[in-house]
Amino acid sequence: MCLAVPGKLISIEGEDIHRTGRVSFGGVVKEVSLAYVPEAQIGEYVIVHVGFALSTVDEVEAQRVFDYLEEMGDLGELYGG
Repeated sequence: MCLAVPGKLISIEGEDIHRTGRVSFGGVVKEVSLAYVPEAQIGEYVIVHVGFALSTVDEVEAQRVFDYLEEMGDLGELYGG
């Protein structure tokens, strides 16, 4: 199953279309493209799908998504398990 999941933006590199960020998904860190969210700042949460941050989301909504995924048992898939 493909999901767009929230993660916390912990660093940013590059500019414009080449802007990337390191995003933490509950401790698992991945590098993603930030081309679609030029407004995203370090410390904010972004919704990520197939390596692209698609939008920003507040921390409360991000936690709500993690809670739903945990209930469904899909967090293992997110963490590579």
